[in-house]
Amino acid sequence: MPKTARPHIHLVSDATGETLKSVAKAALVQFQKSQEEVETHTWALVRKPLQMERVVEAIAAMGGLVLFTIVDQELREILVKGCAKAKLPIVPVLDPVIMAFGKYLGEKAVNLPGRQHEMDAEYFHRIDAMHFTIAHDDGQHLEDLDKADIVLVGVSRTSKTPTSIYLANRGLKTANVPIVPGLIIPPEVEALKNPLVVGLTASPDRLVSIRRSRLISMNQNTETAYVDDDRVKEELMIARKLCAKHNWPIIDVTRRSIEETAAAILNLHNRREEQRKQQNLGFDGPKE
Repeated sequence: MPKTARPHIHLVSDATGETLKSVAKAALVQFQKSQEEVETHTWALVRKPLQMERVVEAIAAMGGLVLFTIVDQELREILVKGCAKAKLPIVPVLDPVIMAFGKYLGEKAVNLPGRQHEMDAEYFHRIDAMHFTIAHDDGQHLEDLDKADIVLVGVSRTSKTPTSIYLANRGLKTANVPIVPGLIIPPEVEALKNPLVVGLTASPDRLVSIRRSRLISMNQNTETAYVDDDRVKEELMIARKLCAKHNWPIIDVTRRSIEETAAAILNLHNRREEQRKQQNLGFDGPKE
């Protein structure tokens, strides 16, 4: 590709294209110099030969790299032959994964367009989790907090709400409760037995910076206890002592993205669920 040309990436799907978008995004972040220049085109719900022919014409006119998740053989042939004629690189994103699964499971793939996006029980489970999480944001509706899968606690501006929403999108009912200076933690939180409770923390400098920016954006006074260095350190110490008292794991979000924080929480949740399964089966681990 000439250095003056704008790079194009084409995502061709017989469904919504969300799978391809996720793959492309995950790959592009590895190329710091190029990711902002790339122009991405999503060709979704391509399910008829005439549609595919038109898509191929448009792709050939622009050029670029083609990623696809088409499962219909006739449509694949139109796309592959069209790209070969235009001398464009093409990547069947799901093929290696489906082949590996088929070989391991000893079963042939169904090859139905958009099957991964069917509105099945898992979809409605995620919606239910999202409703629960929104209703239990910032310490609301404590009366049924024990129905949560995960409860996040932490002082102000430790990313509790966005992390909760991310986890809800993964199907986990996630509540979050703030730790506020001068106020005791609600007894409903300390009495929790079923949910995994995780404390979120951050460095004092980071918290002060975020809080100050928050106050500025709201045109409020920035010289308050809310952004006082010593007061923030005291808040964090109180939060750490509370988590230590109840043996709640703590995650420092200072240098983590929301996705990274959520991944760490998911690991804790999965490990806990596995331990529960083993206990239910009567396995308590190795004897000393």
